[in-house]
Formats: sequence, structure tokens, C-alpha cells
Amino acid sequence: MADSLTVYSPAKINLGLKVFPKRSDGFHSISSIFTTVDLCDELEVSLVKEKNVCNVKCKGMELPPDNTFTAAYKAFCVLTGIQDGVSVNVTKHIPSGGGLGGGSSNASSFIQSIDSLFNTHLKASQLHELAGKVGSDVFFFTSALWHRMQKGYPSSRFAALVEGRGEIINPICARDDFAVVLVFPGVSVSTKAAYALVDEAFENGTLSDEIDDVSLEHMYKSGVADWKFKNSFTIPVISRYPEIAHALNDIREAGADFADMTGSGSTVFGIFAERKDALKASERLLDKWKTVLA
Repeated sequence: MADSLTVYSPAKINLGLKVFPKRSDGFHSISSIFTTVDLCDELEVSLVKEKNVCNVKCKGMELPPDNTFTAAYKAFCVLTGIQDGVSVNVTKHIPSGGGLGGGSSNASSFIQSIDSLFNTHLKASQLHELAGKVGSDVFFFTSALWHRMQKGYPSSRFAALVEGRGEIINPICARDDFAVVLVFPGVSVSTKAAYALVDEAFENGTLSDEIDDVSLEHMYKSGVADWKFKNSFTIPVISRYPEIAHALNDIREAGADFADMTGSGSTVFGIFAERKDALKASERLLDKWKTVLA
């Protein structure tokens, strides 16, 4: 039995993100297309001799004692009865507070790593149960890893229509015929703060809960230049963080066929039908912003 694994956890972007008013359970329902992109964190997960411990080290970042890794470990131990300890060394490339799902992706990769190390052979339903104990975006990344391992996917990306609070995952045929440029405005937006801004927008009538006429999946399959995806977070969040608005304007001026903010912010992305155009835009934007071609 192996006593350590090195795995990579991918970031995601949202193509369209409809947020609905807060439910009675405190959550918000959403409707969005999630797709993974080629930006990953690296996790080195190892077994340790101590019992009931999850030691986490993150290069360049100080994590609180209670974090997504410790939450995932505790939920895993409760489900499986495992008491042996683990350690995690994290090399971050996905910025925190960027709307790219880095923490959720880390948690999902970590859970499936310790499942492998402990030979617990969890079923898809059990992995889904653990995802619900950690965070809403963990559902998507868990599904992405499960489908990649169990079924295989021809595309380097995994895409799904995500609904409910994030637990309803319907995989769709992922497109890899476009390039993605990520732009990091240099500010961090907490998910809690972003949802508070959305709630405020619902209350003052600047945000509607009406259902769009065109389905997200239908739009996803159309030409990139015809995309009209909307993110419910974008307008409320950029009203408080002007740096995001500047980044969004710059990537549009750099020639993106479609551009928006991902998740609850702050990362902005541009979609380019041609990779050569994405490369030119990324080089142009580097004079002002940190960018990644993903």
C-alpha cells in the first residue's frame, strides 16, 4: 500500500451563473455551467503515524487551524471509521478569493487521495455525501474527478450544468475548442461578502430572479462570439471592487470573444476562439495584470 500521493486539483470558471434569492435553509440555489481550466494546485498527501490528525502546510499561505482539509478529513473519518493521521503539503497556484474554486477543488482531490491511500473504495454516493459536508463547489470537483477516473473523458476539461446549491451535477460534453485567459485583479472577495451583495441587490430590485429564455447548455454549444452568459455576482461585486471592473474592461479591449467574472469574484476571464489571439491578449495584459493562459 502506498503511503503518499501527489495529485493536482484544477480550477474552474463559471459560464453563466444565475443566483436565486436565499432559501429557507440559508442557501442560495444556482444555475451555472462549470468547466475546469488548466490551472492547478499541487497536493502531496502522506500517511503519518499519529492518530486523528490532519497536518496541513501551504507554501506561501497561512491557513487557519480549521480549514477545508481538516473538515474533509473529519467527515471522512466519521464515514469510514479511519483513525490514522495524514499530512498535506499544498503548493498553491489558484488564488484564494478568486472565484476559481481552489479550496473546494483541494478538498475534493484530498478526499479521493485519502480514499486511495486507505483503500476505503468509497462509492460515488459516499463521495457526494462527503462533498456536502465541506462546501457546495466540492460537489462539482468530486464529480469531475469521479468521471475522469471511472469513465474517462476525451477532453482535457470537464464541464457540467450545476444546479441546486451545487449538489445537482449534470455532466455535459466539454468543449476544448477555445482558449481561456485568466486575469487576477489583485483583490480577494469572500464568498460570504459576495452573497451579501447579491441579497442586497435582490432587496433593492436591481437583480431579478426571472429564468432566462435560452438554456445555458444551448448557449454553451453555440459560437463563442454569440455567448450572452450573465453572472449574477458581477454587477453587485464590481460596484464595490473597481479593480475588477478595470480588469474586465481591459480583457474585452484585448479582444476577448466573451468575458466575465467567474464565481463570486474576483478573477476575470476572457474566452478566445483562437489560441493565438489568447496568447497575444495575455502578453498585452501582462503590462498591467497578472494573467494565466488556461
